[in-house]
Amino acid sequence: MMAGGGGSAVAGGPALHIPVLGRPAVELLQPRQGGVYIDATFGAGGYTRAILAAADCNVIGIDRDRTAIALGADLVDQARGRLTLIEDRFSNLDAIARDTGFPAVDGVVLDLGVSSMQLDSAHRGFSFRLDGPLDMRMGGDGPSAADVVNKASERDLANIIFILGEERHSRSVAHAIVKTRAEASFETTRALAETIASVVYSRPNDIHPATRTFQALRIFVNDELDELATALRAAERVIKPGGRLVVVSFHSLEDRIVKTFFVERSGSRGGSRHAPEVNRPAPTFRTLTKRPIAADDEEIANNPRARSAKLRAAERTDAPAHADAPSNLLPELPAVADVVGGR
Repeated sequence: MMAGGGGSAVAGGPALHIPVLGRPAVELLQPRQGGVYIDATFGAGGYTRAILAAADCNVIGIDRDRTAIALGADLVDQARGRLTLIEDRFSNLDAIARDTGFPAVDGVVLDLGVSSMQLDSAHRGFSFRLDGPLDMRMGGDGPSAADVVNKASERDLANIIFILGEERHSRSVAHAIVKTRAEASFETTRALAETIASVVYSRPNDIHPATRTFQALRIFVNDELDELATALRAAERVIKPGGRLVVVSFHSLEDRIVKTFFVERSGSRGGSRHAPEVNRPAPTFRTLTKRPIAADDEEIANNPRARSAKLRAAERTDAPAHADAPSNLLPELPAVADVVGGR
């Protein structure tokens, strides 16, 4: 997620955005001369600019949003051969690195969630503050938020909104959506936001009543949690010994996945004296942040979206990547296709 504002240039030209927790993220990544780094959520290029400015290194930028890739063309020119941009999902980051000619890299940074660039584009349908088509797809493919809202069962909608949005009024919201769509399908962000506001009441200075539901739909439509879990394992496979993995999250479920992954892969999860001894694979990461790093008051004042940001980082050991997936990373929810298909 990016914040508006200026920043240092790489080979000329101002940075259009400053990444949330950008300074500690790059400091922990430790870019070095000749290194290769993956900015797996390129967005407006804030992290990439900072990495390229920190050392004479190479960056592979990945984004599933073709608009972000297109807008990064100028930065590619400015970087003079040090930046390669790829339109793809970040869950494929290890395969992308190999296909780009780098079977191993020195670091990976993941800046999760939706970018300011996406939120501020009404036609993308991410924000309830700007009326536009109810879309929310980061890549433009697959079912949209409108498909989910108009076709999912009331039970599935309630579960999605409760689990991914942590909305305690999820059942009321789901019921209102189903009742309203019986009269007319949802097509716009405003129509959905107004329906939610009719059953979720807020006091002055509270977040907008639609905030949690829109968040849940965005995460669900883009399969963000599964993408994250897969990307963490891909990073484990591609980062060299001594390389760094830095993750900035904005949602408690995202942070929980990252924390669980680092705990399991660092071997710091304690055993039980009541359970038999288990032979675990050697740790693949050494945790660098015992507690997550949060934005300070100045950064939050400049960018309120930074208030929920948490940064965690770890250093790769020389142990081989684990074959198994960490346990209990993902909540149990139906697939997007199943929900839209009307099981």
